[in-house]
Amino acid sequence: MVFLEWESDLDTGIDVIDGQHKRIVEMINALHAAQVEQDKAAVARVIEEVVDYTLSHFAFEEALLEDAGYRFSRAHKKVHELFIRRVNVLRTRHEAAEDVADELKGLLGRWLFNHIRNDDANYVEAVKANMQQLTQDHSNSGWLSRSMKRFFG
Repeated sequence: MVFLEWESDLDTGIDVIDGQHKRIVEMINALHAAQVEQDKAAVARVIEEVVDYTLSHFAFEEALLEDAGYRFSRAHKKVHELFIRRVNVLRTRHEAAEDVADELKGLLGRWLFNHIRNDDANYVEAVKANMQQLTQDHSNSGWLSRSMKRFFG
């Protein structure tokens, strides 16, 4: 049973970011399925997983923005921090045995889609330009060369 469906207008064109966003949607749907099945242990596991993954995604995205020199990266990070506070309140309430699954699903779904369509859409051009520049530098000191050596010897 699907709670949220990915829509093509959510694609940023940055594959790694789109993949992470889609994974968050999958987790929200897993939370919904666990809730429908009334599997409290699964609900607890998915809540932890979706919160932890979202935090990791934010850190990765913020690093991309800083590397790209995106001029609104501090403001973007502040938006993430405010959202994290809201989610942590729900996580604490869940740990106190309160049923927050519906509230968390709604918050994650609404916020994620609005954030992608608005805030994330604003950084796409800067990040894509930076990624293109990084991958075109084939010198020994370039990002691509250093990364190939680091990961593949």
